[in-house]
Amino acid sequence: MKVITLCGSTKFKEQFEQTNAFLTLQGNIVISLGFFEQSEGFEITEEQAELLGNLHLRKIDISDEIFVIDVNGYIGHSTRKEIEYAREKGKKIRYYSHGEIPKDILE
Repeated sequence: MKVITLCGSTKFKEQFEQTNAFLTLQGNIVISLGFFEQSEGFEITEEQAELLGNLHLRKIDISDEIFVIDVNGYIGHSTRKEIEYAREKGKKIRYYSHGEIPKDILE
């Protein structure tokens, strides 16, 4: 059993859910996002965005690895920072675009 934090753009809610389900069914503890502001149209302040970013780094701290949701290879600025942080902390890094997650896991 591993602790895995999901990282990626909040516009990829469906892919986060697929990945969370798949990794959980493999017996992992999966840490995801609190909500998906881009997918769900939430407006957040700069202060809230900074808070969420710092919380996510703490999630990475308590994880064995991160799983990057990089649909079509897309990695935004915040996700790049999280990947670099995980590298600095010696965490294993896996990517959605490498095809490990079945697309029909939630069907």
